[in-house]
Amino acid sequence: MMARMAAAIVALVALAGLVVQFAATLDQTGSVAGTLWTLLRYFTVLTNLLVALAFGWLAIGGRPHPRRLAGVMLAILLVGIIYGLLLRGLLTLSGGALLADTLLHKVTPVLVPLWWIAFAVRGQLRWRDPWGWALFPALYLPYALLRGMAEGRYAYPFIDVAKIGIGTVLVNAVLIAMGFVAAGHALVWIDRRMARSG
Repeated sequence: MMARMAAAIVALVALAGLVVQFAATLDQTGSVAGTLWTLLRYFTVLTNLLVALAFGWLAIGGRPHPRRLAGVMLAILLVGIIYGLLLRGLLTLSGGALLADTLLHKVTPVLVPLWWIAFAVRGQLRWRDPWGWALFPALYLPYALLRGMAEGRYAYPFIDVAKIGIGTVLVNAVLIAMGFVAAGHALVWIDRRMARSG
């Protein structure tokens, strides 16, 4: 019961961040369709949507496979780490935009790992899993690049081909991918250690 209640809190925080972000963006675009299209540009939004769905499912008694849940956790950790290293302070935000930024970039990337530490089933992760988890950000990259090229606006400055060039974008992508896979292997190691000690 505690795990489900905690999962409900995580899901509600992610959902609240998405709703507040939707409202803030709607004020700028004036269009529901335009707002949805704008928000779906961002890895942060897509990942928090996954968090809301996965933890909402947990909250109502669903049992997502531990490997899938670990993949969602690693993706939201990537959101928090990239924000902290590369994006924090680039924009001056206020009101709803600031609240959404806090919930989506700072709160959910902390709550999800805390839930995993407290409640996740141990010993189910495998050494090959990080490569599967990496598919989500790997598929996001060409999607984001194609959208950026078509619209003339990139979701994030570190993939802005027009400003920093394709070579720098590819170097950034490789470095992030290496960090993501390394973090995935660290997660498998932690999971196995916790399973043995538990």
